Amino acid sequence: QVQVVESGGDLVQPGGSLRLSCAASGTIFSIDAMGWYRQAGGKQREFVAAIISGSRTVYADSVKGRFTISKDNAKNTVYLQMTNMQFEDTAVYYCNADVVFRQNGPTYRYWGQGTQVTVSS
Repeated sequence: QVQVVESGGDLVQPGGSLRLSCAASGTIFSIDAMGWYRQAGGKQREFVAAIISGSRTVYADSVKGRFTISKDNAKNTVYLQMTNMQFEDTAVYYCNADVVFRQNGPTYRYWGQGTQVTVSS
């Protein structure tokens, strides 16, 4: 029905940069928001960033000034540009899409499978 697929996870050195991509596909009327969460080993999943209504952005304090979220509305694709990466950024990064199937209909959240990001020297 709806697929959310992340890509771009990799091994990066401290201080380095990486860009993640996430595409939502399916029979979708609209997407209210797309965002990124991450989960490090043994920890709870935490919010990273979101883009709402295609333009308003929200960030976790831990990534403000280092990560940038953007969206290509025509492609239903969201990007997470990560710079000045730190060891604590190591995690599986999950993308979510808040999808609407009909005008004025309810919103449903879909998740991707996750992509591994490892910061290591």
